[in-house]
Formats: sequence, structure tokens, C-alpha cells
Amino acid sequence: MHAEIQFTLNGRASSVRTDPQQSLLDVLRNTLGLKAARAGCNLGQCGACKVLLGDHAVASCDTPMWSVAGKEVTTVEGLGSPEAPHPLQTAFIEEQAMQCGYCTSGLLMSAAALLKRNAHPSEPEIRQALDENLCRCGVHNRVVRAVRKASS
Repeated sequence: MHAEIQFTLNGRASSVRTDPQQSLLDVLRNTLGLKAARAGCNLGQCGACKVLLGDHAVASCDTPMWSVAGKEVTTVEGLGSPEAPHPLQTAFIEEQAMQCGYCTSGLLMSAAALLKRNAHPSEPEIRQALDENLCRCGVHNRVVRAVRKASS
């Protein structure tokens, strides 16, 4: 059974007719064409699919569409733009905080959620906020430096 689900996506009113149980990740990637959130484990454990739901980073792979009705969703595509990148995006580039890039959007969204709650986090707070994001390339130290740079 499909339903019309209305929410705000990257600052714009959006409406999608879908199964309310379908994952937000599926709708973002396959219905709306936003490819930054990645499918990793599909269990909500790797962080590759993280997006902001309000001010909190959530795993979009295990977030059902019914739970986003009336709420604000932000993806990397809405975090900044090529003309006006978010300070985190700039810092990630400057600190070379990516290699393969698969985990990068999830790391950016987790960091953005942290900076919304705490504009000047300590290094342990940054590490804790990024704890649910897995990176096989091992760029965690560069990511921590990038988040610190963006927060200063």
C-alpha cells in the first residue's frame, strides 16, 4: 500500500508516493536520484548512508519513509554547493580526509550533526560522534583534523 509522504529535503518541500516501509535510502537513491548517501551494510551499522533528520545523523538504510513525514532531511547534496561549500566540505578537501570516498558522505553528515549540537567539540567528542562511521581506507585521523578545522 502506497502513501503520499511529505517532508522537507535539502531545504525544499518534497512529496513522494511510496510504500511507507520503504527505506529513506532507497527513495533518495532510486526515486529522487540523490546518490551521495551510499548503501553499505544495509543494517544501519556502517554509516555510509547517514543523512540528517532534523539535527541528528541517522542511517537512511533503516529509516522507514513513514518516519520522515513532516520532517527535514538533509543529504550531502544539500549541505553545501560547488559555489558555496560547507566548511566541513572545504576542510575535508584541505585535510585530504578521503581516499576511496565511499564513506565520506556519511562522515560529513555525522560531523555536520555534531557541529549543529556543539560548534567547538573536543577531539574526544569528535571521535565519539564519528564512531558509527566505518572507513576501510583508514583516514579517521585526517577526518578528525578536518572536523576540528571546520569547528574553529
